[in-house]
Amino acid sequence: MSKHDYDIVIVGGGPIGAAVAIALQGSGLTVLVLEARADAGNSNDARTLAMSYGSRLILERLGIWSLIEPVTPIESIHVSQRGGFGRTLLSAQEADLPALGYVVRYARLQQAFSKALESARTTMMTGAEVTGMESTADGVAVGFRRQEASQSVAARLLIIADGGASAGLRAGATVKTREYGQDAVVGLVATSQPHGRRAYERFTPDGPIALLPFENRYALVWTATPETADRLMELAATGFLEKLQQHFGDRAGRFVSIEARARFPLMLRYAADPVLPRAIMLGNAAQALHPIAGQGFNLGLRDAWELGETLLRHGTPDPGCDECLSNYRAMRRPDRLRGIALTHSLVKIFSNDFAPLRATRGAALSLLELVPPVKRAFMQRMIFGASR
Repeated sequence: MSKHDYDIVIVGGGPIGAAVAIALQGSGLTVLVLEARADAGNSNDARTLAMSYGSRLILERLGIWSLIEPVTPIESIHVSQRGGFGRTLLSAQEADLPALGYVVRYARLQQAFSKALESARTTMMTGAEVTGMESTADGVAVGFRRQEASQSVAARLLIIADGGASAGLRAGATVKTREYGQDAVVGLVATSQPHGRRAYERFTPDGPIALLPFENRYALVWTATPETADRLMELAATGFLEKLQQHFGDRAGRFVSIEARARFPLMLRYAADPVLPRAIMLGNAAQALHPIAGQGFNLGLRDAWELGETLLRHGTPDPGCDECLSNYRAMRRPDRLRGIALTHSLVKIFSNDFAPLRATRGAALSLLELVPPVKRAFMQRMIFGASR
C-alpha cells in the first residue's frame, strides 16, 4: 500500500461532494467518497430545491442536467413587503435568459448525482461514518466506521462536504453561528389559479414567506418565530390554509391544499476560513445560510465547480499543496463573503416592522422597479454570484 491511499477523500456524497468528484473524472487523480447514508441514491426526501440559471449551466457541464429534467422553471419573481409600499417584478426576459431559476425535488437531484457517480469511476463507500481526521505535512488521515469496523485512509487532500459542521470542527475549523430566532415551515400548496411559472417573495415582520412554482403547485417556505411555527404545525390543514391566506394575501389565488408539511430552525453558520491545512470545506459544511433569496445551494455548487477547476489546473501531482489551496481561497473568497453578507443583511433588514426601515425597504424595491440597469445588475448578482 502506498503512503497515500488516495489523492483526494471527499466526506459526503450529496450533490456538492458528488459535483467535485464528477468534475475530476478523467483528471488522473484518485478519489474516494465517504457517504454516511447506506443508500443515498434512493432518498425519498420530499424537500424541494431552488437553483439559479447559473447552477443549471454548471449541472450541464457536469452532465447532470438531463438526468433531473423535467424541472419547473421560474420565469418571474414578484417581490413585495407586507404593510408597506414598494414592489418589484424580476423577469427572465429582462435578464435575457430562458429562466431565472428552477425548482426540483431534492431526492431527484440526489438520485441524478448518485447515478452519475456510479459511471465516474470514483470509489464510493456508503454507510461510512467519519470518526476523526488528522493533518500531516503532506497529507491527511481520515478514520471512519463502516459495518461496525473501524477503518482509516490517507490522502493528500480532504474535502468536507457532509452538510454539517462536525467534520470541519474535527479538522480544526473555526465555525461561527448566528441564531435568527426563526423557523421555516415548508410544504407543497395548491392554489385556485395556475402559477404561470411565477415565484413570490413577500417580506413580513416575522420574516420572509416564499412561494416557488413546482409542477402544478407551489413549494412554500414560511419563516416564523418558533412559537408561531409550533402553532402552524399543530393546525389541521384547513386552519393552516386559512392562516396562510391571511398572512400572504390573494396574489397567488386561494390556497386549497397543503402536503408534506415540515419545519426546521434557521440560523447562519459559516467557517471563518473554509480552507484548512490539507482540507477544504464545501456547501453547508462551509456555510449554512438562511433560505431568503435562495442562495445557499447555488453558492455551494459554485464553490464545488471552481474547486474542481482549480484542482484540474493546479492539483497534479499534489492537490493539497499550499499553492492549490491558496488559489482556490483567493478565487472564491469574494463570492462567498458577499453571499453570506447579502443573505444576512436581507434577514436583518426585512424581518422587522421598524417604520423608518420599512420606508427604506419600499424605496429600495421601487428603485429596482424604476431603474432597469440596477435591476439587471441585481439579477446578475443573484443568478451568477459576485465577481472579484
